[in-house]
Amino acid sequence: MANLILVRSEHPEGAYAVRVLRQGSRLFLARLGLDEVELSVVVTTDAEIRTLNRKWRKKDRSTDVLSFPAGDGPVLPGQKRWLGDVVLSLDTARARAQDDGRPVSAELSRYLAHGLLHLLGHDHHAPGEAARMARAEAGLLGAAGMVPEEAPGRRQRAPRERRP
Repeated sequence: MANLILVRSEHPEGAYAVRVLRQGSRLFLARLGLDEVELSVVVTTDAEIRTLNRKWRKKDRSTDVLSFPAGDGPVLPGQKRWLGDVVLSLDTARARAQDDGRPVSAELSRYLAHGLLHLLGHDHHAPGEAARMARAEAGLLGAAGMVPEEAPGRRQRAPRERRP
């Protein structure tokens, strides 16, 4: 049974991002050796991700990516294991990509790798966790990800704080 990858855009200009993220999801799940799983990816705006960040993390600012793991519930026979949801801000990806001289597709891939690894239980708050997550991101991306190994617990460049 193949993976089920649901990617949708709630951003008025998100069609390109949907294609990039669908392809990236297939690639990353294969690299992780995951089969028979379900993943949901949503592309949204800074305003909407700020609303989600405020509601679920009590942080009243936009961010780049949020992950909502499904948990470890039982999988019914014939069903796929649901990993959870990854929500990415296309507005932040575009701004960060421009600032860093990177294609938007590469920035979206960084966010997807980061969010997917959070769904799988990775974190970056303690030094050992950060080093493991940084290596896992690099393995998925073939390049450095959002969590630098040398600065445990921190992502490369804090998200910009932008208010609508």
